[in-house]
Amino acid sequence: MPTYMRSRLANGINLFIHPTVKFKTILVQLIFHRSLREDDVTESSLLPSVLQRGSGNYPNRMAIAHRLEELYGTELITGVTKKGERQMVTFTLDLVHDQYLPGESSLLKKALEVLKDVVTNPVLVGESFKEDYVAQEKEQHEKLIKGLINDKIAYSVERCLQHMCKDEPFGVFKYGSVERLKAIDGPTLYSYYRHFLKASPADLHISGDLDTASVLSLVQQIFGFERGEEENVAATTVKREIGDVRYVREELDVSQGKLVLGYRTGVTYADDDYFPLLVYNGILGSFPHSKLFQNVREKASLAYYAYSRLEKHKGLMLISSGIEVDNYERALEIINQQLSDMTRGDFTKEDLENTRSGLRNQFLMEEDNQGSVINRVLDDMLAGREENTAELLKRLAAVTSDDVARISANVCLDTVYFLTKRGGAK
Repeated sequence: MPTYMRSRLANGINLFIHPTVKFKTILVQLIFHRSLREDDVTESSLLPSVLQRGSGNYPNRMAIAHRLEELYGTELITGVTKKGERQMVTFTLDLVHDQYLPGESSLLKKALEVLKDVVTNPVLVGESFKEDYVAQEKEQHEKLIKGLINDKIAYSVERCLQHMCKDEPFGVFKYGSVERLKAIDGPTLYSYYRHFLKASPADLHISGDLDTASVLSLVQQIFGFERGEEENVAATTVKREIGDVRYVREELDVSQGKLVLGYRTGVTYADDDYFPLLVYNGILGSFPHSKLFQNVREKASLAYYAYSRLEKHKGLMLISSGIEVDNYERALEIINQQLSDMTRGDFTKEDLENTRSGLRNQFLMEEDNQGSVINRVLDDMLAGREENTAELLKRLAAVTSDDVARISANVCLDTVYFLTKRGGAK
């Protein structure tokens, strides 16, 4: 059974109230959903930082910060993520529950009013955002896009995904492109913003020690602004047919090679087989006891790091490792050997139980973090699930060694990406 109350405001915003006595804070997340596409991903990801520059009641960043400080150090942060082929633009409030503040009884109301003002009442000059605000945030956003290359682990994973999904929306970088950014100005971004606010499906999550009826009334009062007809956000496509493995080699000024292997599994969080796949991935490369860590890093000493992870809404698995550039062939050989072993069921009962224990701890730890609780509900909604932790643990406990070996047949290599030093090994 779900542990939250869900309702829909008259303007189409989905409200999720998560009543819990576990936390002394209240977490609010307003999440806008967009289809992941090159046409407007740059605008969507730039927009939150421009909105944070000032609003009608708080005309600059300093005024917003001063108001939040008055609200006992309430934090307002924004973020852009992608889940499958969906871009999520998130505004987050983190505030103290006013039951711990003598003489304060309306902190949530005041904080929600600031959030609403920032999101719906921007500083304008005619039909345009302030050009200096836009120009300054474009400069910062360009640094964000270009800065990916400074984190070679994240860069190599992103580049592998871009090659692997180059003809699919999933291959689009969540922050957009510098080329698209250059064409944005105050009027064009404001025109896009008006459409974004009216047409983007939106969820409002509020977690804390809350009375659901009073929170619902409060939200209806503050967030009842006019919107329009919602755009449809297309479902993520899961590609199952694979052609020849593509091999990609990129040279940069690096001292350590980055080897990333992209696999299609055809299994997503919406499928019952996701839980065998989750255990498969855990035995293969998610924990210190996993095969990749033990055999590639520890025994063969071929990698500085080696791990695997799932893209749960797209049906992908990635193996990422840092190696000496001369060890490319040997590292690839040993990684492939670990997958062959998994297919043959060549793992121990101890491997299975250690992995099950590690995953169980991850599920339980999620309950101790408000953001993780909200994120799980979001994942559930996208996958058509509605299961609490006890139900997830029951699914996990039911996975057998045969299930893990069976699911390995779905895991097919699609792309091998190697980031190497200039003039390095072929």
